[in-house]
Amino acid sequence: MGRYVVRRLLQMIPVFIGATLLIFLMVNVMGDPIAGLCGDRQCDPATAAQLEKEFGLDKPVWQQYLTYMGNVFTGDFGTAFNGQEVTELMATAFPVTIRLTIVAILFEIVIGITLGVITGLHRGRPVDTGVLLVTLVVISVPTFVTGLLLQLLLGVEWGWIKPSVSTEATFGELIVPGLVLASVSLAYVTRLTRTSIAENKRSDYVRTAVAKGLPRRRVITRHLLRNSLIPVVTFIGTDIGALMGGAIVTERIFNIHGVGYQLYQGILRQNTQTVVGFVTVLVLVFLVANLLVDLLYAVLDPRIRYA
Repeated sequence: MGRYVVRRLLQMIPVFIGATLLIFLMVNVMGDPIAGLCGDRQCDPATAAQLEKEFGLDKPVWQQYLTYMGNVFTGDFGTAFNGQEVTELMATAFPVTIRLTIVAILFEIVIGITLGVITGLHRGRPVDTGVLLVTLVVISVPTFVTGLLLQLLLGVEWGWIKPSVSTEATFGELIVPGLVLASVSLAYVTRLTRTSIAENKRSDYVRTAVAKGLPRRRVITRHLLRNSLIPVVTFIGTDIGALMGGAIVTERIFNIHGVGYQLYQGILRQNTQTVVGFVTVLVLVFLVANLLVDLLYAVLDPRIRYA
């Protein structure tokens, strides 16, 4: 196991460098940071040259990237164009988005897996058909429509929740935004669990466990569910980074100042340091989440061994 973890960590290095290089090139080559600094008016040549020198934009792109990566390994993600350190923005944005992601993941695990197990065990029955229709509707409706609809009904019409979230963004306030963020993924988890349960239910090891006279609950939890969760864990693990980076719509709807909000502001104002810094951290989240998923395989299935 230890050798496998070391090998995976070494494999993450070129992936991290390649991903950050691609992001850096896309943001710096395709955009015009100086135009974002000057606002609606065009900068005069002298001011533009001074700003380029101040932020190191007068150097070649490859040199800018090497300087940026050298600073990243020391914990310096640069300074936003408004003079605020990017690490300060991260310190306020990431805790909020992490709480929102935790709520969304809990919805996926609790509701998605539960519905998937129920429909997988009762495949072809009315409950299975009903859940499949509901999940199909959820997948078909865009997230911003679901968010605005729940905000209108629960917040404005019925008054059950506040239409927007406070700056603290507590777990209680993030329940509805978390449900909106997890809605599509929850539907996929339900369908994936259902398919996996229905397929493994016909396996030899399940029939053997039933023939031994084991209780139904033990057969489901210890044998059927454990082996059926491998594709579900894969999806949820990769979905963690996607939820954190794809929360722009949800955070805009509920006025949550998290990672999505900061990315939106950075793109809107062409603030390259903010965008590259936040996406760099999200790349690390993706890589770590995938490593943890691979390690969980051995926990769920004893047949899997890493050398």
